[in-house]
Amino acid sequence: MDNSITEAVSVLTQGGIVVYPTDTAFGIGCRIDKEDSIDRLFRLRKRPVTMAMPVLVDSIERALAYFTHPNHIVRRLMETHWPGALTIVSFCDENRIYSPIRGGTKTVGLRMPDHETALSLIRGTNAPILGSSANFHGKPTPFRFEDLDPELLAHVDYVVPGTCVAGSASTVVDAAVIPATIVRQGAVILASTELI
Repeated sequence: MDNSITEAVSVLTQGGIVVYPTDTAFGIGCRIDKEDSIDRLFRLRKRPVTMAMPVLVDSIERALAYFTHPNHIVRRLMETHWPGALTIVSFCDENRIYSPIRGGTKTVGLRMPDHETALSLIRGTNAPILGSSANFHGKPTPFRFEDLDPELLAHVDYVVPGTCVAGSASTVVDAAVIPATIVRQGAVILASTELI
């Protein structure tokens, strides 16, 4: 584990907020079991607490600890497209997911990134981390390190250097509704047959 990952894991473990590269864009996050950190992250990004944030996991097994009774569509999408740029929204264990992460709903969006830095952070902290894009709410998504807003970086606890791969956002699928619906078209193109 290189020094930047080790330092970022230490910061996350202590409840800090970290900016880091993923396969899609630069993310900003903290552990999902640190409620004070989550509240701080929403304030920092100027994001309404009614707007859910995606969560990054390092395996299907970890996702299944948070999704409740995932249907066949959820399982097939995970097995086919993870790791990768697909965020899957499904019903979750509300007792394990702090309400602002869920936007006050009964669902959560989970994704397993295809990027060793992001996966190393999750493994190192042994907990999922928030995977929102590292920008102020409503501002452009940072796909390159030089796209990161210096004002935002001044308020986080650590920045992990690196590069992103896809250069586009993740595709978001709401699998809590029938039929499953594409909420945002991103890097992963899904066949209509995958949503039924």
